[in-house]
Amino acid sequence: MPGPKQISLGLSMRYLGYHAAAWRHPSADPDAASKFSHYRYIAQTAEKAKLDMVFLADGVGLRTQDRPPGALRRSHQTFELEPLTLLSALSSVTSHIGLVATASTTYNEPYHVARKWASLDHLSGGRAGWNVVTSWSEIEARNFNREKHMDYELRYERAAEFVEVVKGLWDSWEEDAPVFDKASGIMFDQSKMHTLHHKGKHFQVEGPLTIKRTPQGRPVLVQAGASEQGLEIAAASADVVYCSFFDLEPARAYYANLKGRLAKYGREPDSLKVMPGLTLFIGRTRQEAQDKFDAMNALVDPELGLSYLYQQMGDLSAYPVDGPVPEPPDPRIRSMAAKALALARRDNLTIRQLYTKVAAGFGGRVFVGTPKDIVDSMEEWVEAGAADGFNLCPPVLPLGLDEFVEMVLPEMRARGLFRDEYAGPTLRENLGLVPPRHRHAP
Repeated sequence: MPGPKQISLGLSMRYLGYHAAAWRHPSADPDAASKFSHYRYIAQTAEKAKLDMVFLADGVGLRTQDRPPGALRRSHQTFELEPLTLLSALSSVTSHIGLVATASTTYNEPYHVARKWASLDHLSGGRAGWNVVTSWSEIEARNFNREKHMDYELRYERAAEFVEVVKGLWDSWEEDAPVFDKASGIMFDQSKMHTLHHKGKHFQVEGPLTIKRTPQGRPVLVQAGASEQGLEIAAASADVVYCSFFDLEPARAYYANLKGRLAKYGREPDSLKVMPGLTLFIGRTRQEAQDKFDAMNALVDPELGLSYLYQQMGDLSAYPVDGPVPEPPDPRIRSMAAKALALARRDNLTIRQLYTKVAAGFGGRVFVGTPKDIVDSMEEWVEAGAADGFNLCPPVLPLGLDEFVEMVLPEMRARGLFRDEYAGPTLRENLGLVPPRHRHAP
């Protein structure tokens, strides 16, 4: 009789944690996000715990805005390192854990991304993953010679073509193309080199990529879009999808919707892992967990809290902070704005109450409880067909990771929900994903 389904676990390690006041926690080093030693500890701790991957989200501009005035100076979403440089360094001090980072399809070229992530896959021995995003903020646009961000439909159209070009470049060489025959002087079998010759609406890319086929066949593709266009990109190409849901039923509907799209791309349901974000406040008792949650929230200044709603829903400063949450006047991220509004209406929240919830986990699902409570919920979501795993977003780093490893993982392992050892050296193996088929293979 088969045992319980294994739960995949990733760790988001951006900034100092996913609570708006993480840097003010007594255990936090406010300057840690600029220190390699901070990330080395996190990656090595996550690897010792046998987590699947660490993930570094990224934006190419300062997304936190000074709205309302005074908010910006209070935010720790300001100082951070360039992710691929950091993950390349971490690849030399880890051996099994996956290394995933974001790159924008709006402010990069396909050849750049294909080359950099193929390099990371080789440097890490097959542990690289690319998180595909289209970017969304005007600040990012102004850092790349634009006055405004590319239109919504256009940037997703560009993203879909971008991903296909990158995948094509990763198939530039068949696995056995290198022969390295010193006697004959033949370096590689030229019949197994494939030039892309891509000419599309947004890109013209000749190829081939100047990097041989990577240890994983290609880096793992991660995607986080919840829009119709994003869902199609994920169904066609993604290996892992990050998502954000507060409640089980909407998460289950999303999971079924996404998995139901795979067949038209010739894919099986288990070829894609769905991993909702989860911010945990862990206590040995429920009261201890609640006390931790309340103590963190007390460190959030009101003007900073309103700034988090601004990023999702637009400017709400004209509305009474203790009044009901209105329809978003100018949503920056439509899918997240819709979820926040639904939560506010379901629980009859005021603006102040909503920003407290958002600030506790950057808008993702927050769970407060004991290890048993947490694992009960994780198991329920997986058994209900709402998740294959979770992207852990600790409120404070590295404290939240240490607490998870110490208290939650033993409960998961006691129930047979999480492994004791890695399945293999590559990220694909540890996620239970089959290697991608080379498009030119016989």
